[in-house]
Amino acid sequence: MIHISNLEKVYDNVPGRIPAIQQINLDIERGEIFGIIGHSGAGKSTLLRCVNMLERPTSGTITIDGEDMIALDSRQLQVKRRKIGMIFQHFNLLSSATVADNIAFPLKLAGMSKAAIRSRIEELLELVGLTDHARKYPNQLSGGQKQRVGIARALANHPDILLCDEATSALDPQTTSSILSLLLDINKKLGITILLITHEMQVIRAICDRVAVMEGGHVVETGKVLDVFLKPQHAVTKDFVGQVSDLNTDAKAGEQSAAPEASVSPRGTRVRITYIGSKTYEPILFQTVKTTNVSFAILQGTISSMKDVPYGQLVVELTGGDAQEIQTVITKLKQEGIDVEVLSS
Repeated sequence: MIHISNLEKVYDNVPGRIPAIQQINLDIERGEIFGIIGHSGAGKSTLLRCVNMLERPTSGTITIDGEDMIALDSRQLQVKRRKIGMIFQHFNLLSSATVADNIAFPLKLAGMSKAAIRSRIEELLELVGLTDHARKYPNQLSGGQKQRVGIARALANHPDILLCDEATSALDPQTTSSILSLLLDINKKLGITILLITHEMQVIRAICDRVAVMEGGHVVETGKVLDVFLKPQHAVTKDFVGQVSDLNTDAKAGEQSAAPEASVSPRGTRVRITYIGSKTYEPILFQTVKTTNVSFAILQGTISSMKDVPYGQLVVELTGGDAQEIQTVITKLKQEGIDVEVLSS
């Protein structure tokens, strides 16, 4: 649905020409929730603003539904933007307008009739859970309620794409969770493609299907959220994952965190076992070792979920038997579809 090719944005109105984004190549599929994560200054906001042409790229292409955004004239771009909703970090509501009037604003610009506007406002207020707040003003709302108004306004013209610019960064954790649940519900009910940027890995883990990691204006890693989270490759990705992971992500850390009495013995092998989906709740490790002379000690463990997919990770030490039996256990676990990484032996 969204095809970004060799995209670059250079700010040349300052000494030295500052490249904000460089050689960005991304494909975002219809109906998915795609996250872009990066530290401040990574270029993610610039990339998002290029998608709806609030920032005009220096080079490269952005194609939405086969239409070249850069080639559109101002009138064509105005029409196209009606199908691209935008949610902002600090809500950007009209302080002197009621909730209903804030939602009505883009509908009036689109030339809808008063009756159609009233009907659409009622639909949207129900969708975002603000039916009883239509006549309130922004200063009478909580942060979460303001963002719900922002979401309703972004959905007013039945967009195909929803762009979220740090939509939860100004909210507390509980409110963030409720807004993410709302976005997920909107995605499922309406099939809207959501492209969001954030600096919080928890947001990516909660609702995204795929993710791109940005650093210094470049995309340094991309893939399915589950794959990127469980097996991060780039140092920046590992840093983000480490902020929300309950399990150490490298062998050295695992050894340091284990109790002294659980240190690796000369005949033990330490492994990280990753379960995904329904296998998370099955006693596969126990069933595998019980027919051998191998025993295991659990050094670390966690069970969580990525969007709606459960996963579990264990760091265990396999002992007993001989090296061949331990290898047999590892092989059988892999045959069960379990990911096994040998940390030390």
